[in-house]
Amino acid sequence: MSNDPLLQPYKLKHLTLRNRIIVTSHEPAYPEDGMPKGRYRAYTVERAKGGVALTMTAGSAAVSRDSPPVFNNLLAYKDEIVPWIREMTDAVHEQGAAIMIQLTHLGRRTRWDKGDWLPVLAPSHHREAAHRAFPKKLEDWDIERIIKDFADAAERMKAGGMDGVELEAYGHLIDQFMSPVTNELDGPYGGSLENRMRFCLDVFSAMRKRVGDDFILGVRYTADECLPGGTDKAEGIEISRRLKESGLIDYLNIIRGHIDTDPGLTDVIPIQGMASAPHLDFAGEIRAATNFPTFHAAKIQDVATARHAIAAGKVDMVGMTRAHMTDPHIIRKIMEKREDDIRPCVGANYCLDRIYQGGLAFCIHNAATGREETMPHVIEKADVRKKVVVVGAGPAGLEAARVAAERGHEVVVLEAANDAGGQIRLTAQSERRREMISIIDWRMSQCEKHGVVFRFNTWADAETIAAENPDVVIVATGGLPHTEVLSKGNEFVVSSWDIISGDVKPGSNVLVFDDAGDHAGLQAAEFLAKAGAKVEIMTPDRSFAPEVMAMNLVPYMRSLQKQDVTFTVTYRLEAVEKSGNQLVAHVGSDYGGISKQRSFDQIVVNHGTIPLDELYFELKPLSSNLGEISHDEFLNGRPQSVVRNTDGKFQLFRIGDAVAARNTHAAIYDGLRIAKDI
Repeated sequence: MSNDPLLQPYKLKHLTLRNRIIVTSHEPAYPEDGMPKGRYRAYTVERAKGGVALTMTAGSAAVSRDSPPVFNNLLAYKDEIVPWIREMTDAVHEQGAAIMIQLTHLGRRTRWDKGDWLPVLAPSHHREAAHRAFPKKLEDWDIERIIKDFADAAERMKAGGMDGVELEAYGHLIDQFMSPVTNELDGPYGGSLENRMRFCLDVFSAMRKRVGDDFILGVRYTADECLPGGTDKAEGIEISRRLKESGLIDYLNIIRGHIDTDPGLTDVIPIQGMASAPHLDFAGEIRAATNFPTFHAAKIQDVATARHAIAAGKVDMVGMTRAHMTDPHIIRKIMEKREDDIRPCVGANYCLDRIYQGGLAFCIHNAATGREETMPHVIEKADVRKKVVVVGAGPAGLEAARVAAERGHEVVVLEAANDAGGQIRLTAQSERRREMISIIDWRMSQCEKHGVVFRFNTWADAETIAAENPDVVIVATGGLPHTEVLSKGNEFVVSSWDIISGDVKPGSNVLVFDDAGDHAGLQAAEFLAKAGAKVEIMTPDRSFAPEVMAMNLVPYMRSLQKQDVTFTVTYRLEAVEKSGNQLVAHVGSDYGGISKQRSFDQIVVNHGTIPLDELYFELKPLSSNLGEISHDEFLNGRPQSVVRNTDGKFQLFRIGDAVAARNTHAAIYDGLRIAKDI
């Protein structure tokens, strides 16, 4: 038996967990009609296949109709969920993993205009900033009904084959009862700590009566809100002791912080550039104070940190949830002594930011996650070996090269620069986003392992390509900054790339016109502000940086606000003219009726990229398919069979920003989709 701390089994009541790594409850927003159908089941089962001990589903399945989901949660209040749960639990158990589900009532952390348009409920009338709904203050009959709803939902989950149920008690209704910040009730459920905890314990008591003793019940709760007037550390430890002493639960799952604002949520679930495992020591303090089974997860993205968490006795089970979105086979690779093959989580938080905008959770650099029904995590060998030439070593090109090489093809990558990375190498110039380079480093390592040949400092043309005698050519040349967007004065502006790369010296009074709303605009603004410039960010949109999304915006705002950066929305830079040593910005608005002039000494334009596609069009007439892709074959996972030029010597495809400006995930998804069927 291995002596690796992570691979030791753990006995939780009657349940033996095969190792010490869990996927904590999270909602990837994959339900269909509130049910865990094909996509949801395939995603969950993949992690079980990868060797995880326990996978927890449904980061807050709704127990009541007046807890309408705001990010496509499972509907645990419906009887029809039971057979869907049973299909999923049976499939997970077949892979040797345990499975639990998290139940909740969102309380005020939702909206009244979702679901059945019922009033939002809370133990006070205080609105949650994140979801903006002013709640109805709970009445006694609401409390009675919701306790029964929890018990009903737990009974459904047991009938569906779950090994247990976890209550979500941070930020949601149970926590709203426990926190003195949000509980203004009188009588048995408000006031003292005993009263504020009563709702939680009444819910557990009702569930335990329904599910019996041979069913795991746990709680994920905040033991320190880090909020003025809220539950502090001392009270959190007392809450922890009382939860244990209730005899109703089997483990504690520790959270530190509050999630009612974007900054609060980001501190609870840190993103790239923030400290790793910031709450692990605190979880260890709770374990030491209670001597009770303790779980914890919060940016424990690497095996070394997880191993330390167990070896040092900080926790009994360690959660690596986003890490398992990036690589569902972490445990299998540890067991096979292949830790170097683990695809690293880079903390980009594309997964969570998407669900909070109403999208599906996707990993920024594993396009198979959430698409397990159609995209492979493990690449199969091709029947016939081919010669594949990839032009460009950015994320799209490297993914195509990696996948083609794992298919068994001979792969050559031609890159004009002296390093791989493309736009990711640029974005990683920022200290806070340097983890992004792991997207490139991992692919380079995998490519080298599978024999990919790299030729850097090579400007590819048709003659260069022909000399390789390829069967397939994939153009992944990316794009260049698009700044030709003004009616006049385009020659006077610089791009966000110019600033981030250091190719252009920062000015002292700078306008950043951000018409793309992505990271590059804010990165340039941050670079300028830190260099001492007075900076204004202007956008024609009604909000700035929409492509950056909520949690990723938090560190930018903390930095830029300290630098006194000005944010101007709904105004458009229309033209620039030079006046002495100043640049005069002509500013208008899409809403009409506005025309004004402002003076700056530097103007930066961020308007995405325009494809660098000359090589593609040079190669197009030489190819057999003339660059055409059959969407039907592309989307249904079949090899491309288009032939439009019988004299063509190779198939030609282009991917990523060489097609159109998109993002890193889209580039990598392009590379996977085209290369997996070659």
